[in-house]
Amino acid sequence: MAAKMTKSNILYMVLAVFLINQMSSCKNQEKDTMQQSDDANSKEVGLESVLKPSDFDTIVDGKKVGLYWIKNKDIEVAMTNYGGRIVGLWVPDKNGIMTDVVVGFNSARGFITSTEPYFGATIGRVGNRIAKGKFSLNGMEYNIPINNGENSLHGGKKGFQDVVWDVQQPNAQTLVFQYNSPDMEEGFPGNLSVKVTYSVTADRAIVMEHEATTDKTTVVNLTNHAFFNLNGEGSGTILNHEVTLFADAYTPVDSGLIPTGELAPVKGTPFDFTTPHTIGERISDENLQLKNGGGYDHNFVLNKTQKEGMNHVGTIVGDRNGIVMDVMTQEPGVQFYSGNFMLGKNTFKSGVTDAYRTAFALETQHFPDAPNHPDFPQITLEPGEKYMTKSVYRFSVRN
Repeated sequence: MAAKMTKSNILYMVLAVFLINQMSSCKNQEKDTMQQSDDANSKEVGLESVLKPSDFDTIVDGKKVGLYWIKNKDIEVAMTNYGGRIVGLWVPDKNGIMTDVVVGFNSARGFITSTEPYFGATIGRVGNRIAKGKFSLNGMEYNIPINNGENSLHGGKKGFQDVVWDVQQPNAQTLVFQYNSPDMEEGFPGNLSVKVTYSVTADRAIVMEHEATTDKTTVVNLTNHAFFNLNGEGSGTILNHEVTLFADAYTPVDSGLIPTGELAPVKGTPFDFTTPHTIGERISDENLQLKNGGGYDHNFVLNKTQKEGMNHVGTIVGDRNGIVMDVMTQEPGVQFYSGNFMLGKNTFKSGVTDAYRTAFALETQHFPDAPNHPDFPQITLEPGEKYMTKSVYRFSVRN
């Protein structure tokens, strides 16, 4: 015989059902939260699984080499202290797919043995070329090792790309590299103390801040030599990338890529990127300067168009996935290099080789061979002074 249902019994039953539903809802929410966390971790691990710390764990010149990450939700950068360099840089494309826009290798050994030593590296003491490796300071001539034809390039035979930097990571978004270059290293005078801070921001930018001090009069021109393909590493040619450069002049070069000293107007030449053009649109034109550079490998004189309180170097757009890169700097010039000497001899982390013109560089800088051209902005650093310069690569998308 069924028990008689009282108001009290009904109340208890309703309460019990409510509690059971709440417990079930909480479990489902916890499951969803765990799944979201797992998805986020999977995304993070998915990027980091491209690179293994063990493949960078080695010793060079008695110093430990490692792999480091700086990141937030919209940009992730892998770096190594061998050469203070960018190994890879991931940003979302127009479909939200994280895309590696900086070419590099998946091990320290890849960078050490590469026939192209500058991929992603911090460059110094003096970026770009010095004619015949000679310059004078205070009446004394200095000689830098020749490593590029009859000239010196990017600091001599063992520039900053080949040293192991001390590293600190104050937070998840910042890496600080430090190196003390001894007096007369690669022929440069003065004990030079260098600090480079790389950081990522919430608006998809990597910020590079270079600092240096010396105890003797010396010359300094620091930069970063990341090679970019905005379609993604391994995606082929960069000739269809669209480029705008805020430069009304450039510095013509001789056959050894040493500036003649002239500041030539870009108007009416294949060097006019004041309006958008693809890299490949005029690269094969009959032009002595393109012949000397094997394409674009020239310093552009920035016209001081401002963005974010700095010189706006330019805007580059990937032709396939809509990734846009804006470059800003406190420097007066930029070296635009179209990958003319890439020879397919090295294999990147994506498994493809560094084939001809599959990456480009925009190296913010003072002008090449500045110590031998008094009319150029000078790069002399005196004791008691501090060299400081800042450059930014910022990424967005165009649909």
